[in-house]
Amino acid sequence: MAKLSIQDIDLTNRRLFIRVDFNVPLTEDGKEITDDTRIVATLPTIEYALRHKGKVILASHLGRPKGKPNPKHSLRPVVDRLRELLDKRLANGVNVAFSPDCVGEIAEEMARQLESGQVLLLENLRFHPEEELNDPAFSKQLASLAEVYVNDAFGSAHRAHASTEGITHYLKPAVAGMLMEKEITYLGKALESPERPFIAIIGGSKISGKIDVIQNLLDKVDTLVIVGGMAYTFYRALGVATAKSLVEEDKIELAKDTLAKAKAKGVNLLLPADNVLADNFANDANAQLWDSSKDFPAEWQGLDIGPKSVAAIEQVVSTARTIVWNGPAGVFEFPRFAVGTNAIARAVAANKGATSIIGGGDSVSAINQAGVADQITHISTGGGASLEFLEGKKLPGVEALTEK
Repeated sequence: MAKLSIQDIDLTNRRLFIRVDFNVPLTEDGKEITDDTRIVATLPTIEYALRHKGKVILASHLGRPKGKPNPKHSLRPVVDRLRELLDKRLANGVNVAFSPDCVGEIAEEMARQLESGQVLLLENLRFHPEEELNDPAFSKQLASLAEVYVNDAFGSAHRAHASTEGITHYLKPAVAGMLMEKEITYLGKALESPERPFIAIIGGSKISGKIDVIQNLLDKVDTLVIVGGMAYTFYRALGVATAKSLVEEDKIELAKDTLAKAKAKGVNLLLPADNVLADNFANDANAQLWDSSKDFPAEWQGLDIGPKSVAAIEQVVSTARTIVWNGPAGVFEFPRFAVGTNAIARAVAANKGATSIIGGGDSVSAINQAGVADQITHISTGGGASLEFLEGKKLPGVEALTEK
């Protein structure tokens, strides 16, 4: 990795402003955390900082409070969970304090009072509109709390906000946390020097959200598998009528161009050979298996891939050395139409010789649903950020970090 990492610098007695992603789901009243995955993901960085006698100041956003304080979006519930998790990892436990604001006199005083091995969590950054506006004065206020900047929030690295980009103009060095370093390393290697065969599986409902990823990957992969709702736009490009299936009419020409480009580059572009069609968008709909080369029956829509498609995907996945998967193969929220997505999850997990990278929210949910998360090399924590990285875009939060 070309950027400085938290492991490259001396942390002793220094105040560290660590931008984390604690944007966790809460209960309706905002009092209980329902999933602590994002907190757990950044524990190695926090633990490393504490063991190396750093004074840890944690900052995050949570939800969309629209630039003003809202108790439903408070980070206060994170304090107890974080303390609990750190107690399990650190023998003597750790004191986690909470500042009712992320800037101002109280935050400044609490930051000043911090001792080595202590943690201070700041209140939601987005309680201030200046955070998302990347306001220089606000960035400067955040920077004044610490002596070193650490970004461990890959999920927010594609946004140029005060706490991800602006702060780095006033606080140096700006280094990557361990989670950020892991993300950049795995995604970067997949794009720059993948072990081959390199296969990408791109799913989800629409081409429009993934076309830049597809175009960028066509220059890099050996096989590109297209699944999910976007496959029906490709069928239309091949002249197959898809009845009520999800199709982006204005992207049919783009799908044609993509097919032609794949052929010209010698990339094996794999579309589902069969589909599970339903007469209604519901878990209890009537369903039938349908060969993809034939026009779909009127009033029916594709909601999952069929067994022939699964077998073909399993075959290419089994021979791969690098696998990137982003997006489900069907409407996996309905258990009846989650068969294809779960099969892909198990196939990716079964290939122990490959580097497997899962990017994006739905694919991560699918991996968890299939119970194989512990068999994947790297599960990206940043949906939008990992997509933009795979598109070949530069991420402001990564670019702002200090070069090695």
